[in-house]
Amino acid sequence: MSLNLNKPICFFDLETTGINISKDRIVEISILKVYPDGKEERYTQLVNPTIPIPAEVTQVHGISDADVADKPTFNEIAKEVNNMIKDSDLGGFNSNRFDIPLLAEEMLRAELDFDMKNRVAVDVQTIFHKMEQRTLSAAYQFYCDKTLDNAHSAEADTLATYEVLKAQVARYDELENDTKFLAEFSARKKFADFAGFINYNKKGEECFSFGKHKGKRVVDVLEQEPGYFGWLLNADFPLYTKKVLTAIKLRSFNNKLG
Repeated sequence: MSLNLNKPICFFDLETTGINISKDRIVEISILKVYPDGKEERYTQLVNPTIPIPAEVTQVHGISDADVADKPTFNEIAKEVNNMIKDSDLGGFNSNRFDIPLLAEEMLRAELDFDMKNRVAVDVQTIFHKMEQRTLSAAYQFYCDKTLDNAHSAEADTLATYEVLKAQVARYDELENDTKFLAEFSARKKFADFAGFINYNKKGEECFSFGKHKGKRVVDVLEQEPGYFGWLLNADFPLYTKKVLTAIKLRSFNNKLG
């Protein structure tokens, strides 16, 4: 079967130096772009992260410092990656919690804007966990009756993720063959930022989800405690979280002027 798409969707997977969204870097990126007419476009690139790859991480994905020493940095390929994904929805395995947030950080470091305003994200892992609760290798075996060779290879994981989603849609009657539906079904609690530091209350207003101001509206905290904004910008928060905070502060300022 084929997915029912109203715009392209880019399935992608990252291999990285670790799991810290703020500090770690991409060492490999693989993208499979699927168009509404079924046409497919692929892109895979090793990346020099400019920081050491820990030995224990190399043991997981098999990519060492030597493998990426002469490869381009993410800054050097950022425009190429952005051109491929900018008109597309996004899909991945655990992508809502890891791959998309980390990609956003790399894009912002490269001084390229990144947001999800005009796209949706389908997280195949969330669909799988809601239905069966397994890993990608198990999902590939369960849905596609295939063994996932080269697991933790970005390209192999990306292709497997695409095949698993098509098999999920074919298997479950309750899953609509529609990217927007799949994105909503695979979404977790909605946050204003990728890392989950700012969520929404029942009125759709941004609130802090951590620390001493947990549950309080961001606009109220920033107005009542102006120094908190400066602390947040200088602290070790993801760049995308800081971008969202700045946008909220500017919006509040403009509303007062209006």
